[in-house]
Amino acid sequence: MTVAFEKGYPIFLISALAEHTKNLEQDPRASLLVAESGSADPLANGRVTMLGSCTRVEGDESARAAFLAAHPNSAYYADFRDFGFWKLHVDSVRYIGGYGRMSWIGKAEWQTAEPDPLGPSAAGIIAHMNADHAGAMVLYCKAFSKATEITSASMTGIDRYGFEMSAKTNEGPRPVRLAFAKPVSTPEDARAVLISMLKDARSELG
Repeated sequence: MTVAFEKGYPIFLISALAEHTKNLEQDPRASLLVAESGSADPLANGRVTMLGSCTRVEGDESARAAFLAAHPNSAYYADFRDFGFWKLHVDSVRYIGGYGRMSWIGKAEWQTAEPDPLGPSAAGIIAHMNADHAGAMVLYCKAFSKATEITSASMTGIDRYGFEMSAKTNEGPRPVRLAFAKPVSTPEDARAVLISMLKDARSELG
């Protein structure tokens, strides 16, 4: 269903006729699963499940503004009598980043978290690296990971702390994550670090 976020809280606009509304009126406990797409294997994609109580919010202009900003077309029915805004009060978050990467995130951590600065640029960086620097991926794997016996590799994700790759081995694809020496905050910083790591990889492999 459509969702917006206001200070870390998922906001929904739901009709009273929807099954969601009927269920929440009986029991406010709820969860929201948000999953990324991209990998041919759904289990290799990242996803988070937010858990908490979901209650209707009356007169919350900040929640309304956040939802209409994300979904402007909803303005024409937002004031219908049978529609209402609902807020999921997140108590905990289950994160799965793909195979072997998972953790629980508490309420305090969730509320103080900040969007990754590379988020808006990540898709472009990944596309560029895979199209123009496929050979660098292999060198990164061979120099800095245990995936040394590979035929090819591609970048699948990047954030302020490092990047992920899918390396092809004789046993099939293998996920690899490499960390940056320190967090980056801009695409230019990421580019500089990737170039530096490539030089180090070449030196390491001789």
